[in-house]
Amino acid sequence: MNINAIVAHAADQPLTTGRVALREMRADDVKIDILYCGVCHSDLHMARNEWGVSHYPMVPGHEIVGRVTEAGAAVSAFRAGDLVGVGVMVGSCGHCHFCQQQEEQYCEAGFVPTYNGTDAASGETTRGGYAQTMIVDSRFVVSIPDNLDLKAVAPLLCAGVTTWSPLRHWNVKAGDKVGVIGLGGLGHMAVKFAAALGAEVTLFTTSAGKEQDARRLGAQHVVISRDAAQMAAWQHRLDFILDCVAAPHDLNPYLNTLRANGHLVLVGIPENPHPAPEITPMVFRRLSVSGTSIGSILETQEMLDFCGQHNITADVELINGAEIETAFTRMLKSEVKYRFVIDMKATRWENV
Repeated sequence: MNINAIVAHAADQPLTTGRVALREMRADDVKIDILYCGVCHSDLHMARNEWGVSHYPMVPGHEIVGRVTEAGAAVSAFRAGDLVGVGVMVGSCGHCHFCQQQEEQYCEAGFVPTYNGTDAASGETTRGGYAQTMIVDSRFVVSIPDNLDLKAVAPLLCAGVTTWSPLRHWNVKAGDKVGVIGLGGLGHMAVKFAAALGAEVTLFTTSAGKEQDARRLGAQHVVISRDAAQMAAWQHRLDFILDCVAAPHDLNPYLNTLRANGHLVLVGIPENPHPAPEITPMVFRRLSVSGTSIGSILETQEMLDFCGQHNITADVELINGAEIETAFTRMLKSEVKYRFVIDMKATRWENV
């Protein structure tokens, strides 16, 4: 089956429209008519081969919202017409310890990424959501509450669950004092989720101009991290910090804001390593520095259900496919609040 898609043909070329082949439907699959796809920073890294693992031609996109048009013979969870989402992964081994614990994102064989991966059964390259249609194993598909704005749901499939998963894993609850570092695509979701869970949220940012928006999103406090006096005033006050910044930075000032038994959890992956933190305060206050990767299918569904109950979505700017290169350029300059989303129905394939 050939479909229209927005395709990266080489690291040094702009994305263009094109026809690509999808694998054949299998009994466990669903076919999805894609309505919206979020633009993740990793899409840019992959399109430009900045991680050295890209295979071309490539169809990026792993924040996908659409409607089922066909369900395989073995599929009982979905039927034609259902609103669904697909995130970062579309397969895993299904047998290892982590898969058996419903934590497919930590599959010992490595999960199959939604794009630029290899389908285990056919050996074909997986195609992402910058397209009209996709075929995917139904076990990696989630249901979307029908009360939510669909275009603003798309980033929840990556940015949303990436911040939801650590908040749930470390059992953040009402009354906890939570810090969020950085107010971007990930950080703005972390603030929304932590606030909705009843935590007292403090945003750490280098930009004083983000204070008003941070408070709108749910932060009760805003600390300018470049201001040593402000940072010192927050010594030993927080229980948990979610670090959403993907650039190298000193972790020690943030560790200093944690109480005993506090956790600093990293979700951003910097191009170069962070400087090693001081061990002494970690030992004397039993602090931990941890990392976490995306989230499981179970967590993704839990997150979407929570969003439906609390009417939570991402803050997005809608674009059509012809604007993807402009969106990449603006994203590099942090000129978006807070996530670009491609409207597939507004995309004119002949002009992308």
